[in-house]
Amino acid sequence: MSIKIAIQGIESSFHHLAVQKLFPNNNVTLMPCDSFNKVTGTIANLSADFGVIAIENSIAGSILPNYTLIDRENLQILDEVFLNIDMYLMALEGETLHTINEIHSHPVALQQCKDYLMRVQPHCKIVEGKDTASEAKKIRDGNLKGVAAIAGKQVAERYGLQILDSHLQSIKVDKTRFVVLGRSTEASPIAANKASLKFILDHEVGSLSNVLQLLQTFKINLTKIQSLPIPEKPWQYAFFVDVLFEDRTFFSEVITILKKTVEELKVLGIYKQNLENTPSNLAKHIVHGE
Repeated sequence: MSIKIAIQGIESSFHHLAVQKLFPNNNVTLMPCDSFNKVTGTIANLSADFGVIAIENSIAGSILPNYTLIDRENLQILDEVFLNIDMYLMALEGETLHTINEIHSHPVALQQCKDYLMRVQPHCKIVEGKDTASEAKKIRDGNLKGVAAIAGKQVAERYGLQILDSHLQSIKVDKTRFVVLGRSTEASPIAANKASLKFILDHEVGSLSNVLQLLQTFKINLTKIQSLPIPEKPWQYAFFVDVLFEDRTFFSEVITILKKTVEELKVLGIYKQNLENTPSNLAKHIVHGE
C-alpha cells in the first residue's frame, strides 16, 4: 500500500529528505506542491494521507504562516523530525564564483545564508524562488548560465550541478523542524508526550501570566511560544505553544482547566517528541477508501 504524502517542493528537496527520514520503510507516493498552502489544502481535501511541512528553523526562526495554515484547515500535527541543514552553492558545469551574477533559492534558505549573501552583493542579484530543489532544477533544465542556486548537496547530485561553495549558512549548526500533518480524525499515539496548542486570551491584565503560571503549577514544560496577530481583530493575538508532559491523563485535566481560563483553546496536535528522528508508525493507521 502506498502512502500519499504532500510536500512543499520537489524530489530531493529538504522536505523530501524529511519524508525519507520519517517513512524509510514505506512505499511513498510523493505529491509535490509549489506552496505550503497547497500542501495543507491537499490534505484537507483528502487527496493526500499526510503532509510534511517545515515549521521552524534554528537560524530563521518560526515559519509563521504555516501555523495559520494548520489552524485554518483544522489539521493535526501527528509527528515531527529534525534535519541538519547544510547549504551549498551550485551551478552548471564550467561556472565559477566569478561568473555568477544571480543566486536563486527559497526565501527561508536565503535568510539562513544572509551573511554569505551580503558578501557577494551587489555583484550578485538575489532572487527568491519556490523552493531550493526547484530553483536548482530550473538551472539544469533551462541551461541557465551565470545563475546559481542555494540548496542541499543532494540536489546538486540529483540534477548534475557543480558545487561552487559549501557550508553557506550563517550559523554552522543549522536545524529545521518538520512536522507531519493529518486530518483531525487521526488518533494521537499512546506514547505521546508533546502537544501543540493555540489559545486566545481576553483583554484582562495578567491573562498570559495566568496561563504560564498554570502550566508551571502542573509541571507542564513550555518549550515554545509564538504570537500571531488575529487579522479580523486588530491588536489581538493568538498564541501558539508547544508543551511537554509526562502523564497523558494529567495533561487532559490541564487542558480542561485551560479551556475555562482562556477565551479560546484549540489542540493542534498531541504526539511524541522525536529528537532521535525515529521513523513514524503512522502508515499502519491508514485505511484507503473509507
